[in-house]
Amino acid sequence: MELTRKKVGILGGTFDPIHTGHLILAEAAYESFSLDYVLIMPNGNPPHKAGQVNATMEQRTRMAELAVADNPHLKVSDFEKTPQDYHYTYETLEFLKKEHPDTDYYFILGADSLVHFHTWMEPRRICEACSILAATRDHMESEELTARIQELSRLFGAHIYPMETPNIDISSNMIRERVRTGRSIRYYVPEAVEEYIYKKGLYCPA
Repeated sequence: MELTRKKVGILGGTFDPIHTGHLILAEAAYESFSLDYVLIMPNGNPPHKAGQVNATMEQRTRMAELAVADNPHLKVSDFEKTPQDYHYTYETLEFLKKEHPDTDYYFILGADSLVHFHTWMEPRRICEACSILAATRDHMESEELTARIQELSRLFGAHIYPMETPNIDISSNMIRERVRTGRSIRYYVPEAVEEYIYKKGLYCPA
């Protein structure tokens, strides 16, 4: 008798800090694609954001844990909390597939990221290791998106599925700026994350 395969989403990012937009995206993926759960995976120190990450890996992971504490199908992975400092997406996916051969992975990203996907490290290996859920927002035309998906499928054998999400215009940069200038971040982040940010003095002027 063949065992039922698990379907697990992965939402990676610096999460500096995690915010409501991230959580809505993860919940939309879980619901739309009948996933077993979604892994929230804070990045180590991404090369493309060298010197731009404000909170430590430990702090960013803790904020993510606080944000999803009351949601059983959102889980936090600290996989990238290693001496290596940073793992490329293809490395993370290949490790997870090796560790969990009974699981199919669905990598969640913004549809606008598909424009630059070919510049990522080892895009073909990423596509071999997972399906991609591309969160669409109203600024990306459907014809443009369809053409890009077809191109990436041809180039890398990608399996990409568009995912409708609300157009929540919140960014971690916006939240850091609001904290720095003394403005409210209530409802931009979960209450427990807001409390943690102020308790630890994160993002405040030096």
